[in-house]
Amino acid sequence: QVQLVESGGGLVQPGGSLRLSCAASGSIFSIYNMGWYRQAPGKQRELVARITSGGGTNYADSVKGRFTISRDNAKNTVHLQMNSLKPEDTAVYYCKADRVGFNHWGRGTQVTVSS
Repeated sequence: QVQLVESGGGLVQPGGSLRLSCAASGSIFSIYNMGWYRQAPGKQRELVARITSGGGTNYADSVKGRFTISRDNAKNTVHLQMNSLKPEDTAVYYCKADRVGFNHWGRGTQVTVSS
């Protein structure tokens, strides 16, 4: 079992930056693929960025060049650096840990991009 706690959300103006963090506990962090997902009101949850246990990354087209996912296996954390934020990035951002047969979600952190 993995417990995930997100932090770092908040209110930011368009063009600003935020850094989200997800702290994991309860299992061997390094064997999990880690991802950030988001869900805006009235929309389905969507993948934002994912980093595999081996360090490979992939991003949604809408965030490529603006967001960067990284992980620190020594500290059991995964980060999402978000730059050049747009109002359409407003959503609840969730951290997910997955491996074959297992999916674990955090409770989410709100990101609001507004002037």
